[in-house]
Amino acid sequence: MALLLTVYLTPPPHTVRGLAEELRVSKPAITRALDRLSELGLVKRKVDENDRRSVLIQRTVKGSVFLREYGELIVKASGDMEAA
Repeated sequence: MALLLTVYLTPPPHTVRGLAEELRVSKPAITRALDRLSELGLVKRKVDENDRRSVLIQRTVKGSVFLREYGELIVKASGDMEAA
């Protein structure tokens, strides 16, 4: 979840190296997480036009919708806990 939130809440561009440094985890761990997030359609990879060796991680509409709905679920659950 930290990776997904970082991609969506911090300004792009995002690279595997940059995300690994920011989250203080290994590049292979970021790659595995991005593989899964890509399979789910929550992020996508795109070759950097300025440096074809680099891959940029981009947001998707599906990822934005997921995070909005997830946030609403958390707010609702928080309200339910306060009412109990």
